[in-house]
Amino acid sequence: MVMVLFSCENSLDKVKEFIDTDTINGVLAYDIIMTRSDSGFVQAKLIAPVLHNVEGDSSTLEFPNGFLAYLYERDTIPTSKIRADYGIQYSEQELVFARDSVVVENLDTKETLFTETLFWNQKTKKIYTRNFVKIVSPDKIVFGDSLSANEGFTQRVIHGMTATLEIEDDENDF
Repeated sequence: MVMVLFSCENSLDKVKEFIDTDTINGVLAYDIIMTRSDSGFVQAKLIAPVLHNVEGDSSTLEFPNGFLAYLYERDTIPTSKIRADYGIQYSEQELVFARDSVVVENLDTKETLFTETLFWNQKTKKIYTRNFVKIVSPDKIVFGDSLSANEGFTQRVIHGMTATLEIEDDENDF
């Protein structure tokens, strides 16, 4: 039996050149669930069918097929959720930009925000948009030009409010 041994003569510098970060565009992952916690308490859970992690000067997480984020105040029960058809998170700034069919729901008050773009600042725990907004609650619908709110969607300011429509309860009319 004959054994043949080969040795690699490439230096570590040559190997590093070959796998330089400029040649690697990032990581692609499917069916992901990310959880953000503080002191052992869940603050947010993000679910997405596709995650593209782009490394470079600034790290970004892109959700090209959309995402669904649950926000928690009492650790086990989500109080609100944010959904969009596209999203990107700028990791250093802790800022998420969502666009295309953005929906924010307060699960306690049953209020829902509809808009086309939304910024979610995870540092300040605020959401805001400079686009048209429609807010549907159990008793009224409100329209406005823009909005700023806390991420739980319990405190908000609607800018350029254009209409408020009261919804009548028809259950007692029968």
